Amino acid sequence: MMKLDTTHALLKQSIESYQDKVNQLHKVIFERTGAGNDYMGWVDWADTYDKAEFARILEVANKVKDKAEVLLVCGIGGSYLGARAAIEMIQGLYSDNKREVIFIGNTFSSTYVSQVLKHIQDKSVVLNVISKSGTTTETALAFRVLREFMEKKYGKQECKERIIATTDKARGTLKALADKEGYETFVIPDDIGGRYSVITPVGLVPMAIMGIDIQQVMKGLHDAYVALNTADLNKNPAYQYAVARRILQNQGYDVEMFVAYEPQLAMLAEWWKQLLGESEGKDGKGILPDSANFSTDLHSLGQFIQEGKKVLFETILEVETPTEDLLVPNDEENSDQMNYLTGKSYDWVNKMACKGTIEAHEVTGGVPNLVITIPDMKEYAFGYLCYFFFLATAMTCYMIDINPFNQPGVEIYKKNMFRLLGKPTK
Repeated sequence: MMKLDTTHALLKQSIESYQDKVNQLHKVIFERTGAGNDYMGWVDWADTYDKAEFARILEVANKVKDKAEVLLVCGIGGSYLGARAAIEMIQGLYSDNKREVIFIGNTFSSTYVSQVLKHIQDKSVVLNVISKSGTTTETALAFRVLREFMEKKYGKQECKERIIATTDKARGTLKALADKEGYETFVIPDDIGGRYSVITPVGLVPMAIMGIDIQQVMKGLHDAYVALNTADLNKNPAYQYAVARRILQNQGYDVEMFVAYEPQLAMLAEWWKQLLGESEGKDGKGILPDSANFSTDLHSLGQFIQEGKKVLFETILEVETPTEDLLVPNDEENSDQMNYLTGKSYDWVNKMACKGTIEAHEVTGGVPNLVITIPDMKEYAFGYLCYFFFLATAMTCYMIDINPFNQPGVEIYKKNMFRLLGKPTK
């Protein structure tokens, strides 16, 4: 399903030399005995997820899809990045889907929120608000505004059919409000943290409403769970990737640039950055996750990558079969001198650009490249890829004695912000 190519990675140690360490940590992961084990529900989620709730997601999505000229997804961080990554990866940026999805509740920008409200004024709207506590500031503020908008537009009774809350199973202000108002609710599991939650109702509800086959997402997740449940470094590309990252950091590379050659994978890169950044960036340790979209960003970042300070390595996500393709037409005048590409597919050109760039960066520039290959950008591949990165993240963090599942540093900016906002203290 997935392949990892390390032949361009310029590794000075063999991945296999870490086999004993990986044997030990594989057991820690699958027996859930490591730091943060209370948040490892994702490990076997492909088997243990609530099948009745999953069926209800499909039922609700089918019920509201005709009401959703626009789907508003109100959440921040893991409460929206995964869903957005999935929808854009699977459907593309300009698909023929009649439903539009707008992500809100992830910014304090007054201009953004105001323009969204104007944009949806005369459209049929369904709102999925996602927050475990209901008090995350960006999301709670946006939901307050959107709830007022929805109630004025539809009335409280109709809002019961148009507002869906994904939240804690029993506690929190959003759960209490949803119960009071009669909104449909789905559960954010207690043992799966936000950046790992795309495979739960957090991601599955908006995916299903947008017409994505979430059964195939879960099949990909399940097959990865089965295939990657081995400590053998010759058989587990997720662990190969985890080890390669550690070797490269030991060689002095403290930045990892996630590179895709498909614009519809840009938000997957944003999701990946949260997953690695929040999981690994602690105790003065970790690799800074960065991203770029090639060949576009080669015209802005390419010079630094090729000849700048050698601080980064690249992880390329290569797609074997694009969602769509087209051929280069012939031009009798050939004024642009492009006729040598007549009849070639755009995807072939894209792949040659990738191949040439790897060669330039590795051979001439001395920049290590890891290459992850997936067959396509469909639902199954997305589910499989999620588990690949979950498992790799757990392994690579445990290798440097980091808890992959907490984010204590994030709370500091919030405390400062609340003080400046004058939030009452309890």
